[in-house]
Amino acid sequence: MLNIDKEVLFYDYYAQWIEVYKRGAIREATMAKYLMTQKWVEKLVPELKVSELTRTAYQQLLNAYAKEHERQTTLDFHHQLKGAILDAVDEGLIERDPTRKAIIKGKTPRAKKIKYLNQFELHTLIAHLELKEEPNWDWFILLVAKTGMRFSEALAITPGDFDFARQTLSINKTWDYKGEGGFLPTKNKSSVRKIQIDWQIVVKFSELMKGMPEDKPIFVWESKIYNSTVNDVLTRHCKECGISEISVHGLRHTHASLLLFAGVSIASVARRLGHASMTTTQKTYLHIIQELENKDVDLVMRTLSGL
Repeated sequence: MLNIDKEVLFYDYYAQWIEVYKRGAIREATMAKYLMTQKWVEKLVPELKVSELTRTAYQQLLNAYAKEHERQTTLDFHHQLKGAILDAVDEGLIERDPTRKAIIKGKTPRAKKIKYLNQFELHTLIAHLELKEEPNWDWFILLVAKTGMRFSEALAITPGDFDFARQTLSINKTWDYKGEGGFLPTKNKSSVRKIQIDWQIVVKFSELMKGMPEDKPIFVWESKIYNSTVNDVLTRHCKECGISEISVHGLRHTHASLLLFAGVSIASVARRLGHASMTTTQKTYLHIIQELENKDVDLVMRTLSGL
């Protein structure tokens, strides 16, 4: 039960609220974010009581958080606190909603340069992979490069997810590599998808998976899997090939950027990546889309001048 007392410290109230309303109702990764928010509240306003939570006190808390975080992170912090605060208003612990008209500030975001390989570099990397008779991380790298899957989605792939006759791969679950292992739902509904795979993947994987159980993940052969293990394998290949060093997530960016440069529509790329909306794709690949628009302008002018 929540401690319904105006004199309770705000960070204490928030910790109780998380336990009552959030534990068991949200994914572990989201729960970790709520707990991190609670730690920040305790650090920034250790003596603030729920009854003292005015609009000014709340704005000062946001401002203090924003000094060390970018605006988007501060906005997430605000959203995570707001639910608990509105409940405190409903319970009569606070008279008025202190989150109303809150101003979200934050540090200027660093320019994020997405690291991805160009077509020649990806070709060089794939040619350098050692595809043994048994599954290894080189097979994993090949599959992510050819499908653009998220790391947790690729770990969860089983032989039963392949439909070689139709050349499709079903992505309908993830692997809990951050926790105890085992299958988990996908990131969102849009992440459940069937994607087309090329004939090389069909030939290679149909051979690799002969005799494997249909429902067991292909790439889980040890109890604990770390993202860094696969990144190390990929970095070694990149160094040996003399190409840009990228992470496994960078392979997802590589996949998307090559499709966009090849003229595949943003809508199709968004569906293939399992993005919840095209806006996510547009934001992530803005620089590529702008380059393509410049090419389009040239094409428009050439077409018009040729009339």
